[in-house]
Amino acid sequence: MRKPGNGFLFSCLIIAIICSSIYGMSVGIWRAPLQSLYVGIKFPLLIVSVTAGNALINSMLAKLLGTRLTFKESFIAVLMSFSIASVILASFAPLMLCLIWNSPAVSDPDCTTSHHGILLFNVLSIAFAGVVSNLHLYKLILCLTESKSESRQIIFSWLAVNLLLGSQLSWIMRPFIGGPKGAVEFLRENALDGNFFEAVFHSAKDLFF
Repeated sequence: MRKPGNGFLFSCLIIAIICSSIYGMSVGIWRAPLQSLYVGIKFPLLIVSVTAGNALINSMLAKLLGTRLTFKESFIAVLMSFSIASVILASFAPLMLCLIWNSPAVSDPDCTTSHHGILLFNVLSIAFAGVVSNLHLYKLILCLTESKSESRQIIFSWLAVNLLLGSQLSWIMRPFIGGPKGAVEFLRENALDGNFFEAVFHSAKDLFF
């Protein structure tokens, strides 16, 4: 397999930054134009941060699993995966804008319904983009490793790292959509307080108990 050069890596990085920024701006525009700008900056930062962190951790996991994947190969694989996800998310941006255009504005009494609808569409869009990009990631890992069992071990360990790191960084960089009563801000004052999984646990506890 021919290894991609630095020009290819740079192209993937630019595509990921531009496409994720487009989607981010479409997500934040419902709350306010300034929030749209903030999210348009934060989404690429999130993508780059998760890519770099994943590549570093994944290369170490690959060594522990007995494979020969280097840091550069891990970085290439993760970056290509996030580039694919970013392109898919950018394609959802017009649908997001259409949803926002036809939803009650922040000033409307029924804006809570809009917020839930936009949040749900955002989750589904990211989930779909993640599934497709990880399928391509698995195919790439198959080309870089020697067996299917080895590839499965790598992809499952990488997905676990992606979930943990991506979720926590997303928690720190919130808000993205911005709540109807929340302030328009780049980061929250208590951005480093708590974590994503603690918030999910308390939400589930409040919902079911």
